[in-house]
Amino acid sequence: MAGHDKTPHQQVLLPVEAEGFVESLEVLKVKDIGSPKWQKQHEYLEKLNMQAVVNASANEDEFIKELLISREKIPVLITDLLISEVWRDKVFSVIKKLNFEPKTTISIYMALYHEATVTNLLETVLYYKEPCEAAEDTIIDLLDFCHRKILNLIARYVSIIREKLFFKVGNSAVLTCICLFQDLIHQDKKLQFDIGVKSLSILRYLTDHLESLPLSVATRMLNTHDVPCLLVQLVEDRPWCCLRDGKLFKYEDGKWQEIQPSERLRLSRLDGQVWIALFNLLLGPQCINKYEYNDHNKNQVLKLRGFMTEVTLDQMPSLCDLQRYLEQLAMMEPPAPQSAILLEQVPEIYDKILKDNEGRWGAIAKHQVKTVFNPPEDVIREQARRFAETYNFDVIESLLSDPPKCALCGDAASKRCSRCKNEWYCGRECQVKHWSKHKAVCSIVAGET
Repeated sequence: MAGHDKTPHQQVLLPVEAEGFVESLEVLKVKDIGSPKWQKQHEYLEKLNMQAVVNASANEDEFIKELLISREKIPVLITDLLISEVWRDKVFSVIKKLNFEPKTTISIYMALYHEATVTNLLETVLYYKEPCEAAEDTIIDLLDFCHRKILNLIARYVSIIREKLFFKVGNSAVLTCICLFQDLIHQDKKLQFDIGVKSLSILRYLTDHLESLPLSVATRMLNTHDVPCLLVQLVEDRPWCCLRDGKLFKYEDGKWQEIQPSERLRLSRLDGQVWIALFNLLLGPQCINKYEYNDHNKNQVLKLRGFMTEVTLDQMPSLCDLQRYLEQLAMMEPPAPQSAILLEQVPEIYDKILKDNEGRWGAIAKHQVKTVFNPPEDVIREQARRFAETYNFDVIESLLSDPPKCALCGDAASKRCSRCKNEWYCGRECQVKHWSKHKAVCSIVAGET
């Protein structure tokens, strides 16, 4: 936000508007995704998300966070997130097999993008202890969500490198034209990568606030999911780093950025999130005597010693304590975990969503394909108008720390599409080459705006 003067016109929502939006949030069903009621809630959440990011970036009063807590909507957000996840896994997977050829894929892209929107909003507000506490029992479901997404991030590491998914995922790219259904599947992969790295940040925040969460959260992290070993794998793989043509790229601030040779040893924000989470889980007062070591996970954790170089310790001096702990662990049998009688909480929301819709995924997919995801021309134009109003481009641009990038080649851009005001280009040549893909959405948006 440096260099941007915070004036009222840059706000997405006034507090009174935000209060009305938060009050209206409700738990919808899988079959409701894409419906007019769902679209309205998506617009509300997108605006709340953008306002929360504006406030957090500018160190202003974070009234979105306070409203979500006071109106008891954090559990609603988490439930909505899980419904979006289940829809993608169970319904969208069926739609992909139906030879679906809609007039436009904007509506179905919004359904996929919704999961990223809610994840980003939760990442912004869960930095603080109070929203974590307000989540109550749903925090177990959120922990499991993060665990699934990080596993997916690690599993896709090889394909990410092979496919060279250098991309930018953010609000400013929401109306990018997706002309082919295959392009939509590619966009979904990009979104899932972004959701994975945001889930890592959420997981780290949960480790910060373990003393304020139910006791079973620490137990589930350490011994049910063995999160320390998961984090060791992330230290080894670093899926947010990639070599391409001899150049190093890192995924930072929602996009791949080239790293200069002099900066290659600098830890990225995501590296820091992993190390902080490891420190909390291995040395935190809520965890140090609860982790049940065996030969396998002890050997995995000891791999960290090879990554604790002088350069790393200079950047994160607090890791010196972790280094000493690992040296002691290597020389002796690990301490036995403290024995205690604990009734473990289990996630209920995710399992209930699956159970309530068991055997109905195909029917839901066919219904949505016939109705909400293949609307008539007038509905498409109305949707485009509403989406253009939802995504406040002036506010989005005020959040960018660097110049906009060309939609085709990725270089710094200085020219903007004069019709829709959505895409940027470095010059006319790239604009002409990209027109075949950009034309459809440009016409829809410009026709109404």
